[in-house]
Amino acid sequence: MMAIVGKKAPYFSCTAVEGGGDFIENFSLEQFIGKKNVIFFFYPLDFTFVCPTEILAFQDRLADFEARETAVVGCSVDSHQSHWAWLNTPKDQGGIQGVTYPIVSDLSKTISMNYGVLAGDYDMDEEGNWTFDGVAQSYRGLFLIDKEGVVRHQLVNDFPLGRSIDEALRLVDALRFHEEHGDVCPANWEEGKDTMKETHESVANYLSKN
Repeated sequence: MMAIVGKKAPYFSCTAVEGGGDFIENFSLEQFIGKKNVIFFFYPLDFTFVCPTEILAFQDRLADFEARETAVVGCSVDSHQSHWAWLNTPKDQGGIQGVTYPIVSDLSKTISMNYGVLAGDYDMDEEGNWTFDGVAQSYRGLFLIDKEGVVRHQLVNDFPLGRSIDEALRLVDALRFHEEHGDVCPANWEEGKDTMKETHESVANYLSKN
């Protein structure tokens, strides 16, 4: 598992599905550079169990992300046809109907590999045949990418562990506050709470009050 925080988000261009209907060819995160931050998250597979709870939870808070100039984009190793089918399956049948943000198809698994979330590795045996060691799915990776296309936060969960959308929003708020004011945001910081300058005097003052 590699860390890509502080580096440019790996480039990709592939097919995505948006709004349960439209196929978007050559979809890329480059479209958001200079305009929006991006929450880019991976999930293991369509038509599974924890995954729809996360995807729908992001949809429930989508307006909160948009109000913070932040796009939400999902991704898995399924085909765009599989995404389309799941997006058109009602929730009472285990589907994610009603989700409007883009979901990327990483059928080649190269996006997952480049972001370091593929749960396994390709290898070559003694006869020169490619093999795959592990599970050809993505872990639950989440990446906060700023308007310059730089990864500012990454989180990777194992398959059984769902993510907190509130925490993703908190990190977006912390990044925006830091970029606007230059202060750093301490543990469990939320909007309206104290921040710090990067000085010994400031941290001492913060700790004395908190």
